[in-house]
Amino acid sequence: MKRTLVIGDIHGGLRALKQILERASVTTKDTLIFLGDYVDGWSESPELLDFLIDLGKKQNCIFIRGNHDELALHWLQNKHDNPTWATHGGDSTMLAYETVSEKDKKRHIEFLLALENYYLDPKNRLFVHAGFTNLNGVLQEHFPRMMYWDRTLWETALALDKTMNPDDLYYPKRLTIYAEIYIGHTPVSKIGETTPIQMANIWNIDTGAAFTGPLTILDVDTKDYWQSDLLPSLYPNEKGRSQ
Repeated sequence: MKRTLVIGDIHGGLRALKQILERASVTTKDTLIFLGDYVDGWSESPELLDFLIDLGKKQNCIFIRGNHDELALHWLQNKHDNPTWATHGGDSTMLAYETVSEKDKKRHIEFLLALENYYLDPKNRLFVHAGFTNLNGVLQEHFPRMMYWDRTLWETALALDKTMNPDDLYYPKRLTIYAEIYIGHTPVSKIGETTPIQMANIWNIDTGAAFTGPLTILDVDTKDYWQSDLLPSLYPNEKGRSQ
């Protein structure tokens, strides 16, 4: 059976990724859509990128760009000094790369450069790291970087009056363009949750793996999902982005 499975923000937690792939009984017939933020947090960012590169050779994988991936790319390319990035997970990435060869760094740079800003499937389901700002959707987005930085789409869905119908005059137009929207970027732990949350037609799959939550993989057709152990239990001597 072929499935389409979407994976939330990993943030260097390779052990968690391996867990959910096993728990979801993933096979090479499945399509895997990764929502971005592969690096910054736990200690295995380089190893995670190696794993994803190899995985993409074995089965259909769609790799979306996250804001942390862009930040890490800038540092890998030119050692761009960004103190804010360093204190939001970048320090673990810099430390991890101290033992990585120049050859492998080049492979990782090529992988990060090739990431997609979004993926729109044949069923009009959008997969994007953060969101978009154009009222006509991602195809007309004037500011592409907002697709991996914007939080207003999720905030709009959270604040929406649950009694409103999509055909209501005041219903947000951005929420009517796509059948479903799958995002990461803003952990659901910010609203006290640890499982995928649906608001309007948006599914947030970031269950806080960068901090103290689990990593999640979800079947977009059935909405079944599988989760890893809590990341601090997989990396007991680290703090992830909670430090």
